[in-house]
Amino acid sequence: MKKKTAIKTAIITAAAACFLGGGAAHAQAYPERPVRLLVPFAAGGTTDLVARIVADGLGRELGQPVVVENRGGGGGSIGAEALTNAAPDGYTIGVATVSTMATNPATNAQTPYDPLKDFVPIINLVNVPNVLSVNPKTPAGNLQEFIALLKENPGKYSYASAGTGSISHLDGELFKSLTGTDMIHVPYRGSGPALNDTLAGQVSAQFDNLPSSIAHIQAGKLRALAVASTARVAGLPDVPTFAEAGLPAMDNMAWYGLVAPAGVSPAIVARVHDAAAKALQDPAIRQRLQDRGALVDGGTPEQYAALIKRELELRKRIANEQNIKLN
Repeated sequence: MKKKTAIKTAIITAAAACFLGGGAAHAQAYPERPVRLLVPFAAGGTTDLVARIVADGLGRELGQPVVVENRGGGGGSIGAEALTNAAPDGYTIGVATVSTMATNPATNAQTPYDPLKDFVPIINLVNVPNVLSVNPKTPAGNLQEFIALLKENPGKYSYASAGTGSISHLDGELFKSLTGTDMIHVPYRGSGPALNDTLAGQVSAQFDNLPSSIAHIQAGKLRALAVASTARVAGLPDVPTFAEAGLPAMDNMAWYGLVAPAGVSPAIVARVHDAAAKALQDPAIRQRLQDRGALVDGGTPEQYAALIKRELELRKRIANEQNIKLN
């Protein structure tokens, strides 16, 4: 009897070892096919730029192509919702932003997902300043002149955003509230289309993330009035921060990271995190990001989760204090 029990125990132990070994081998084999990276904004904007710069390096580290797919609209909520509906197998991950994880949920009660429950944070890729810029035809040379212009002409000038509920929309509404001015909000499906119309003079101003605007500012095609940053940006030394220009409440930086659908395995999260962190150490990738005004981050999943939670609480407080609510 003891012999049979010992044999049975040995069989169970061997089977368990095979099962666990197989699971570990499966995790190590991931990915075995291309990975889809959902970008919740249109091509050409900062989210898209950051995603495409990082995707090449991430693909090299994972050993499989990382294919960028743009799902713009709804201030990022359409693409974010699409990610929540994807299988949590690591073959669909997404770019998370302040807009998708904080400003949209903070201002829109109809946001179709919970930023804290429906996603698994992987890594924060970069932090970037936001910028208020105007078409050069707009008769304002600095921030105070722009505020005076708006007060003299309520409702005459417009500003472009990356979409209703995006960080650029919330920044625009916060700016109006803080300065007592009135501008018409013109939402787009991402900062790329918004930027195009600002450059063309279809709208007067744009609240944008710096990477998508900096080249146009440096070329004189846009006039930057202030950057939302803790210090002046190296590539724009003559542009003051909002705090320097008298609006410290506007100095909130944006960030861009990777998340997966809830339910993804910790092993896959660790694999993608490590690959992304290694890609961010590539001097060529870091330089491309820094040239666009982005500050490389690359922290742990736990640090990114804490950042998302803090940002959501901050944006909820701003929305409540400024009575910013979207339908």
